[in-house]
Amino acid sequence: MSELSGDKEKILSAVGGKKGLIDAGFPALVFLISFNITKDLWNSLIASIIISAILTIIRLVMKDTIQHALSGFIGTLISAWLANRTGNPSDLYLNKFAVNLGSFTVYLIGNLARWPILGILLGPILGENLAWRNDPVRRAAYIRASWIFVVLFLVRLVVQITIYFADNVNLLGAVNLAMGTPLYIAAAYLAWLVLKEVPKTIPPKVEEETN
Repeated sequence: MSELSGDKEKILSAVGGKKGLIDAGFPALVFLISFNITKDLWNSLIASIIISAILTIIRLVMKDTIQHALSGFIGTLISAWLANRTGNPSDLYLNKFAVNLGSFTVYLIGNLARWPILGILLGPILGENLAWRNDPVRRAAYIRASWIFVVLFLVRLVVQITIYFADNVNLLGAVNLAMGTPLYIAAAYLAWLVLKEVPKTIPPKVEEETN
């Protein structure tokens, strides 16, 4: 496997990959199917929680990375609590709105401060640590790649909040799934395309060791 292909796999894996797609999306899909069949909010919420818990246990048993499954399970619990508290099925997605708003804000501020969040997250994974901070070209690449996620989170918010106020839980659920992990992985791939055009910054200690 080439270094570029290896970097792509590392970046896609960092956002969850195929397993993250299942862990994040399947409980929400189960909720939608159950709610349309039974019209029972409580039982549909319980079904989504059970599925999320089962996925987390499977990851533990198989000794996979449980980060995305565990965060998905916690998110499912919070979302279920919100929807059950108000009795509005659409409120299942309020937690995700908050996450997208927070992510949009953090990524935007990071770029404006010239501390791109992708550089902070991916630097250690790609072996750069924070050495890219002293490389204007590489830092600019991380900023450009981070703008992709700024736009992603903003588009999610605008589209899904508009549907939320239209009170269409089925459309909201379908759009949420489509704009969830699949779109996140697509954004990660675009970020990789941006980053691969600029050589990685080798930390001083690593450079000395290779010499």
